[in-house]
Amino acid sequence: MLEITPTLDVGKKEPIYIQLYEYLRNEIQRQNIAPHSKLPSQRNLADYLNVSRNTVDAAYQQLVAEGYIRSEERKGLFVVELKNDLFLIDYENMDKEKKRELDFQKDPTAKIEYDFKYGDVDLTHFPFKLWRQLTMKSIATEQDQLLLYGDPQGELELRKQIARYLYQSRRVECSEDQIVIGAGTQYLLSMLCKMIGRELVYGIEEPGYDRVRLIFKDYGRAVKPIHLDENGINVTELTESEVKVVYVTPSHQFPLGTVMPISRRLELIEWAREKGGYVIEDDYDSEFRYEGKPIPSLQSLDMYGNVVYMGTFAKSLIPSLRLSYMVLPTKLLVKYNENFIGYKQTVSRLHQHTLKLFMESGQWSRHLNKVRNIYKKRHNALLTSIKANMNDQVRIIGAGSGLHVLLEPKNNMTEKELIATAKEKGVLVYPVSSFYERPPSQEYSQVLLGFAGLDENRIHEGVHLLSKAWF
Repeated sequence: MLEITPTLDVGKKEPIYIQLYEYLRNEIQRQNIAPHSKLPSQRNLADYLNVSRNTVDAAYQQLVAEGYIRSEERKGLFVVELKNDLFLIDYENMDKEKKRELDFQKDPTAKIEYDFKYGDVDLTHFPFKLWRQLTMKSIATEQDQLLLYGDPQGELELRKQIARYLYQSRRVECSEDQIVIGAGTQYLLSMLCKMIGRELVYGIEEPGYDRVRLIFKDYGRAVKPIHLDENGINVTELTESEVKVVYVTPSHQFPLGTVMPISRRLELIEWAREKGGYVIEDDYDSEFRYEGKPIPSLQSLDMYGNVVYMGTFAKSLIPSLRLSYMVLPTKLLVKYNENFIGYKQTVSRLHQHTLKLFMESGQWSRHLNKVRNIYKKRHNALLTSIKANMNDQVRIIGAGSGLHVLLEPKNNMTEKELIATAKEKGVLVYPVSSFYERPPSQEYSQVLLGFAGLDENRIHEGVHLLSKAWF
């Protein structure tokens, strides 16, 4: 009988048949069990290993299903010849990086260890216990009215908390009556487009947030990409266009990371006044600025009532909460009350009440300060790692605030090549071209790295692998 001597441990999580299957599979891959060899019968191997026949049968059946062995009627089970040289490599004694490359060749989806995804947030420091307690408080018997339909604009007490927070943090001056809560920025933008009018030309930053472009294309007469310069959206180009409504991300331009200076903000406000149009200010991650003091919001500078301020709790709290809000200027608030007050609220009243309790108790400010410090450390770890591993071989774009940066490796790879070679090392990075209406031709390609979902150690490890992939 073939020498089959696996180490089977009943104390392991894996069932005995899985341990036996994995042992036989590895021995076949390495050709320690030669091609065309006949395997012992179920009874003989079960007696030899002191296990049940069912255990051996289950292991054999899995090997048959995966094509490692074949059954010949009345003759027995035989090892199939494998002609893939990958299986002849000594996997167990291979270093970690080589294992990653080998795993990727066998299964491109099985080896991703470092995902620099934008939109991920830190979950390890979320106050789960407190949030659970506040949620339970929200569904107490005395709060039974929360099970019914609520205010179309959102819970009044939550809107009061948001108005107070916006004034303290961004100098946004508004009453709770101006705030409309909705399930995400895209939903609120679609409502806003209906309020402002479908016959208008809508402007968007180029490059800019692709999901906003989709909304505008669905609701506007036309969408006009407006290019950026070193200070943000180009107001001269905007003035020369037919655009009457423009969407901007002035606190941390998405995706380039430009922080719009006060002079450009004032120019934009003046453009809206002269044009009789609107500026939609998406302040999506203004909480995360790591250098200097925050610049006042556009809305706080607007004396004419032409700026719509938009914010979200997705980046600072929980993405799945789907709780965003907009602050309407007076003339749009009139339109909302005339034509849109009949729309049902799209965010759970229970979630709204829980968030209201969270903010009211002071826990929101404490949580925000905590995650801001965490993300600042991760931001610094990312920059330090990039400089240590790549130095002047790469250009960093958009550092200093927000939850992502762009990298421009000076290696002449295309965007697809940058992403593919990183993936072979077990690292996911993301394209920038999708944020352009018309991607420009430039000397070096760029990729996007979000860092909020990785701790400092994993950031260092991921960047080290990127360096090996690209240089």
